Amino acid sequence: MTHDDPPSSAAPAQDPLTRSHPPAPSEARRYLAVYGMLWRNSLVREMGFKSNFLLWILVELLWFAIQLCFINVLYLQTDRIGTWSKWQVVMLVGTSQFVQQMFTALFLSNITQLSECIRTGKLDFMLLLPINTRFLLSFRLVDLGGFVNAASALAVLAYAAHQLQLSPTVAQWLGFACLTVFGILIHYSLMFLLSTVSFWTVRSQGIVWGYYNLFNIARLPDEAFRPGLFKSFFTFALPMLLVANVPVRLLAGKLSSPAQMAALVLLSIICFLASEAVWRYSVRHYTSASS
Repeated sequence: MTHDDPPSSAAPAQDPLTRSHPPAPSEARRYLAVYGMLWRNSLVREMGFKSNFLLWILVELLWFAIQLCFINVLYLQTDRIGTWSKWQVVMLVGTSQFVQQMFTALFLSNITQLSECIRTGKLDFMLLLPINTRFLLSFRLVDLGGFVNAASALAVLAYAAHQLQLSPTVAQWLGFACLTVFGILIHYSLMFLLSTVSFWTVRSQGIVWGYYNLFNIARLPDEAFRPGLFKSFFTFALPMLLVANVPVRLLAGKLSSPAQMAALVLLSIICFLASEAVWRYSVRHYTSASS
C-alpha cells in the first residue's frame, strides 16, 4: 500500500496539507465555521443515541470515583508519597482526569478512526477536499460526554484545593490552564503519531489504545518513582509524568523552578512537530486504498 513512487491523483500536489504558511484571517474564520458545523453534527449524533451518551458518562464517573477511593485507601497506610499529601494527590488525579477527558472529547474518536479511513478509502476523499486534511481528521467528531466528565474532574480539583486551603492567584490559574493545554497537545501529538503507523500496517488500534492505557501513569506523583530509566523515559521520551504533575505543582506552590514548566512546553512542541513530520512523510508515500 506504500512505496516510494509519486502519489497518485488521490493526493493532489496542492493539497492544503502541504501549506507551510499560517492561515490568513479570512481562512481562519472559514476553519472556525467548519469546526462549528462539525460540532453541530456531533451534537445531532449524540442526541440520536441519548442512552449511550448518558451511560458512557456514568461509566467514566464510576471509574473516576474508583480512582479516588484507591487514593483514600492508599493514604490509610501512609501520610505522604514523597512530599505529596493526600489532597495534593487528589488534585493530581483530578487534573489528570481533566486532561484525559478533554483529549477524549476533542481527539480520541478521530485518531482511533484513522486506520479505518485509510483501509476503507475515506482518506482518499478527504485528501481531495479544499481543507487541511489533518485538521479534518483530528476534529471531525466531538465526544460531548468528555466535557461533562472534564467538568466533574475540575469540581474534584477545586474541592481538593479548598481542603488544602489554597488560594491560587489569577496568574496561577491562567498558568494552570495553559499548562493543561500543552498536556493535551502532548497526548494528541503522540497518539496521532502512533496512529500514522496504519499507513504501513493498515490497522494500528492496538498501538493507539496501548498508548491510551499509559494515561494512568500521569495520575501518579512523580516522586513515587526513583530516579532511573523508567522515570527518565516517562519524563522526556513519553512525558506522562509532566502532563498533570507540573500544572498541579504550579497551583499547589510546589514548583522549585520554572524548568519543569519550560520542559512541558518544549516537549509538547517537539511532540507536535514530530507528529507533523511523520504525518507529512506518510501522506507523501500514500497511494490510495485501491493501490
